Amino acid sequence: MNGAPTGPARYLERVSDLPAGPAVPPKLSPLHERHVALGAKLGDFGGWSMPLEYAGGGVVAEHTAVRELVGMFDVSHLGKALVRGPGAAAYLNDVLTNDLGRIGPGQAQYTLLCNDTGGVVDDLIAYLRSPDEVFLIPNAANTAEVVRVVAATAPAGIEVRDQHTDHAILAVQGPESAAVLEQIGLPTALAYMAFADGAVGTGRIVVCRTGYTGEHGYELVVPWADAGTWWDLLAGAGVRPCGLGARDTLRTEMGYSLHGHELSPDISPVQARSGWAVGWTKAAFRGRDALLAERADGPRRRSWGLLALERGIPRQHMTVLSEPGETVIGEVTSGTFSPTLKQGIALALLDTASGIGAGDEVVVDVRGRPSRFQVVVPPFVDRSTR
Repeated sequence: MNGAPTGPARYLERVSDLPAGPAVPPKLSPLHERHVALGAKLGDFGGWSMPLEYAGGGVVAEHTAVRELVGMFDVSHLGKALVRGPGAAAYLNDVLTNDLGRIGPGQAQYTLLCNDTGGVVDDLIAYLRSPDEVFLIPNAANTAEVVRVVAATAPAGIEVRDQHTDHAILAVQGPESAAVLEQIGLPTALAYMAFADGAVGTGRIVVCRTGYTGEHGYELVVPWADAGTWWDLLAGAGVRPCGLGARDTLRTEMGYSLHGHELSPDISPVQARSGWAVGWTKAAFRGRDALLAERADGPRRRSWGLLALERGIPRQHMTVLSEPGETVIGEVTSGTFSPTLKQGIALALLDTASGIGAGDEVVVDVRGRPSRFQVVVPPFVDRSTR
């Protein structure tokens, strides 16, 4: 297909397209040996060696398992941080964009940590346990920076602790996820973005009604040393292991942002259509003045979905043009082959001055070959996480 990559690289942004990390040995998940035993193809994710796909099926089969049945992902590379002390939630509310006052204990919230110019240092989930305790799950590569920034201005008495390797995370996603967790004795009757403590035998666990696939699902936060026990228990219940290649195709079909692609220190939530995760009426949060100004003036570029009208798989950094040989109006931020739609899809930042909008056609330079795409508002597929 016009020199398109095959295997996991056909669905996931190639490792060579990702920001280069330091020349140090990759960190390993507590499930690394299990991944190797299952014939996983491994790739670098924020300095962690994690499975792209497993032998005996590959990305399409794993993607389909999550859309139709249930699959599990090892996402233990994601960061974990604890913010605890008198007024911890109120302090975080003055740092992160979303309004923690909108939720109560036992609920989670998608939010952003911005810089002074409104760019995104990281996007993360905040789990509110009490007014004095909040658990954060940032992206793997950004964990140290999130902890540094949050700790830098923390008042006396508020502790910010990096717990990256204290906990493992298993994402159980798909229409049958609740039935599987009920089968092994875990609580599942949770509202979307809620969480609860659970246990099987003496094994403690936090069950979160969160996910990154667009399907009904859960993320299980377990002690690092117990990750293998929980993985084996889920595998014994018939849950299919899925690699991060499928996680990427699933999230792209939903139009979910990925830091380093749709969000970055140079891409604001206004540009990325993530303004819904900003508490615009709050008195304080990092980047507030810059974001309010950009919102009032209108962003110079905005994220859109692109749906292929011809053969061709878009990739990050490919240029978007108004017509073949005409003006460059933007750049692909994420691109893949959609296993559900059987065609190429992309997320792209397009210049607002171009006047391009939903329903218009644009051209993507796919390795020197112009390929036509229709501009759409994501998601690309009709799913419900709730």
